[in-house]
Amino acid sequence: MSPSHVVVHAVLIGIVAGLLSLTAPAVVAWGAHLGWLKLRDSPLAFLGSMITVIIFTILALVEIVIDKRASTPSRLASGGLVARIVTGALCGAAIAVSGSQPIALGAALGGGGGAVGAFVGYQLRMRLVRALKVPDWVIASLGDAVAIGCGLLIVSGS
Repeated sequence: MSPSHVVVHAVLIGIVAGLLSLTAPAVVAWGAHLGWLKLRDSPLAFLGSMITVIIFTILALVEIVIDKRASTPSRLASGGLVARIVTGALCGAAIAVSGSQPIALGAALGGGGGAVGAFVGYQLRMRLVRALKVPDWVIASLGDAVAIGCGLLIVSGS
């Protein structure tokens, strides 16, 4: 993978983390497990193990359910925002390693993408709910489908 593709994919997987903090590592784990991402012999090789795939998949599914509850804090609250930046950094690092680029570059790009995804995702979700006059969970569910689909496309093409 060319360095420019690594940059784009690392930012994009970070944006997915900004939308759903645990979906990005789940799709990265699946990508590593299926051999789409080449992480063998790297510090991130653990992402491809079946136990990691199972854990992140379960956590991602729980997050999707919890995200629909009215009592769930905003993704822009400090804890949620930090989680999105950290998981974006982890996933961006995996993309970089898979593309034979520096892990720090991928982490920085993925973390930045996580922050961007959190803020843009929040604004889009709120504006769509108001404009379409539909319940929040409808737009949230569509956003979940977009995040999962985009995440899978990103890691399968890395």
